[in-house]
Amino acid sequence: QLQLVESGGDLVQPGESLRLSCAASGVSFGVYAIGWFRQAPGKEREGVACISNNGRNTNYADSVKGRFTISRDNANNAAYLQMDSVKPEDTAVYYCAARVEYYDDYVPRFNERYDYWGQGTQVTVSS
Repeated sequence: QLQLVESGGDLVQPGESLRLSCAASGVSFGVYAIGWFRQAPGKEREGVACISNNGRNTNYADSVKGRFTISRDNANNAAYLQMDSVKPEDTAVYYCAARVEYYDDYVPRFNERYDYWGQGTQVTVSS
């Protein structure tokens, strides 16, 4: 059973940077594709970024392209979301999620099922 724990959420000002971390416990982290999702108050959850099981391929929501970077460190069972030039509309609870993906290089779509979720970390962007 894979367990995910997010950290790094904070209150930041517009234009600043923030790095979220997702620590995974369990075995075979390298068979999981990882996604970052977010949910703002009163809004549906949306996909932000995804990364293939081997870290070679990524995908981003249009709203964060060029500002956010997803990465992973399979040796240390961790994934990250680097958030640069943040905006007030980035305010949300951010979740890390994982799904088993045996096809190397494949990046799941945001609407594909993710089987494991973390508890979320709050990011607030405000001046």
